[in-house]
Amino acid sequence: MNGYKYAIGDMVFAAEDILNDGGMPGVEEEEGLIAPAGSRGVVVHCGVAELDESKEIYLVRFETGPDGTLGNPVGVLPEELTQDVAVDG
Repeated sequence: MNGYKYAIGDMVFAAEDILNDGGMPGVEEEEGLIAPAGSRGVVVHCGVAELDESKEIYLVRFETGPDGTLGNPVGVLPEELTQDVAVDG
């Protein structure tokens, strides 16, 4: 997938808290925290928004605990991600 900022398999970090927009299964609160800023994840797919094909969307599986278990894929925008390790949470 050419032209994308991140590629499948890239390690990324949440540049900010990733919050539920109301459509995330398993997150009880409508605005519940999915991944805190600084959480490590891996890009598992990339594409564009259906209603605005100029907007990239990445499916990322973030670590959910100290053992490195990966959570369910979450759709995030490129500005919500970074490859810089030092992110203040």
